Amino acid sequence: MRLALLTVAAMCFLSANSLLTRAGVLDGTDPLAFAAIRVGSGAIVLSLLAARRGITLGGGRRWGAALALAVYLLGFSLAYRTLDAGLGALILFAVVQIGLFGMGLVRGEGTGPQQLGGMALALIGLGWLLWPSDSVRIDPMDAALMATAGLAWAFYSLAGRFEPRPLAGSAGNFLLAAGGFALAAPLWLGTPITPFGVLMAVLSGGIASGLGYAMLFRVLPAMSSATAGVAQLSVPVLAMIAGAVLLAEPPTPRAMAAGALVLAGIALATLRRPSRA
Repeated sequence: MRLALLTVAAMCFLSANSLLTRAGVLDGTDPLAFAAIRVGSGAIVLSLLAARRGITLGGGRRWGAALALAVYLLGFSLAYRTLDAGLGALILFAVVQIGLFGMGLVRGEGTGPQQLGGMALALIGLGWLLWPSDSVRIDPMDAALMATAGLAWAFYSLAGRFEPRPLAGSAGNFLLAAGGFALAAPLWLGTPITPFGVLMAVLSGGIASGLGYAMLFRVLPAMSSATAGVAQLSVPVLAMIAGAVLLAEPPTPRAMAAGALVLAGIALATLRRPSRA
């Protein structure tokens, strides 16, 4: 029961990032400033959580992970200038899963017809979603930025698989990324920042990201890969529902149909058939 509650809470926190970012950027806060405040808040919370056991800052992989995190944050925030919260979450999630699948192929990880068929179905759904039409209008630049954020997050997730101390490593990644944003302060300090946008960025970084990732690290070791994959399918669904209710951004029928195709394909690719004894 406790594992189930922690899993539900983690998925809700992760899906809230799309909602909080969209709301903060819509309010007038510059996306670069939002990303800087978000990563700074996340670094503070994760550092406090990891302080007792130490924070990992060294290692060549750390800089690559921190760079991937910074690229994800930038693309994510910039894309929400025009993308709806749920739509952005769906594009991000689809590209992350497709990116991880592609990296697995490059690394020589075995795949079968079920996995290949699932990813093909997800790609068809994503292509349908992004295809220009009157019913679903998506800014190509912001869609590309969200896709870039998804690829960066896939790389970050892959690096996390080889992290011996996930919480300590994540705190180090956030601290290094926050340092990079601090060095780039002349680019965003003079940009528009609203009090509501700052609040959304702090909640996104400190609560939705910081506590959300901490909960995720807590539940993932106790879950099978299939269960973890299916659980994460809820993130774009929750973001779409919350965006429709709280931001008045209901998805169109075509977006829902394409999204269902994407999620069905990812579910097919991530679920493994039980092995025969």
